[in-house]
Amino acid sequence: MGRTALYPLHFTPILRRLLWGGRRLGTVLGKPIGDGSDYAESWELADYKDAVSLVDEGPLAGTSLRDLIRDRPAELLGEGLRGLSQFPLLVKFIDAREDLSLQVHPDDERGKRLANDNGKTETWVILAAEPGANIYAGLKPGVDREGLAAAMEARNVAPLLHHFPARPGDCILIEAGTVHAIGAGVLLAEIQQMSDATFRLDDWGRVGPDGKPRELHISQSLESTDFGRGPVHPVTPDSSTSAAGNTRERLSRTSYFALERWRLKAPEFLGDTSRFTILMGLSGAATVSGGGQSARLELGRTLLLPAAAGPCEVIPEGEASVLSCSVP
Repeated sequence: MGRTALYPLHFTPILRRLLWGGRRLGTVLGKPIGDGSDYAESWELADYKDAVSLVDEGPLAGTSLRDLIRDRPAELLGEGLRGLSQFPLLVKFIDAREDLSLQVHPDDERGKRLANDNGKTETWVILAAEPGANIYAGLKPGVDREGLAAAMEARNVAPLLHHFPARPGDCILIEAGTVHAIGAGVLLAEIQQMSDATFRLDDWGRVGPDGKPRELHISQSLESTDFGRGPVHPVTPDSSTSAAGNTRERLSRTSYFALERWRLKAPEFLGDTSRFTILMGLSGAATVSGGGQSARLELGRTLLLPAAAGPCEVIPEGEASVLSCSVP
């Protein structure tokens, strides 16, 4: 008897509770949260230490993402990526009830050396934002290492950061070395390198559960910050129309991921035999079919399309908006 064909895979979300989290992962995105008000992140696709996603639908339910990479690498990832031992991207939804700490992520070399981890370049797409919510992204022009060090010592880094109002639909690319923070009231989707390497520059005067200020990572932050980057602005989408009449918006692109948004009014084939594709539902609903199986895609749901499934047909119920991400 042959092995089960790979199909659009849905995984059980891994919920993380942190002091700045809220409840919208459940109330807006439908995640199975409890009674608390500190649900901060839903890890949709993860292969990081002991946080490993499990398939929860179809004949492969109960199979881990890590096992699929070990046992069926070319079928899952694509022939050109079969040498990977770890899934390359971490996919999340984030609910910021409070401001996140002012932080920076290292590049690959510094990630290995300073945190024994991968580097961390990430991109965000804002799903919702309360009035007055902000995004902090990049240092203001002229801020140098000496000025940032003094601000960290005074625990007053925020005035040095470029910021702008958070607007639903905006995409922001946060490359490694960019000082940043997600502001209070923002709900977003995030795709990043498979890493949790984060260095905290400032924490808005907050204290942790023990009543003490949370640790700052002064030397690591200064070494990891790219002082030549300056302010970061939302990505300007590059839009085109597919043969089926759907709108394709190219958003952020790096050597680690290529992110697009599709606004669907008609069926569209998404995915590729050469590499995996990730789909995240933004609005509306659609049915995604491939490998002899179908899965539902809607706001808050994430699907992994294995390379072996090839192009999968995405059929919207009326209109739907989805994110599509692969590696270049």
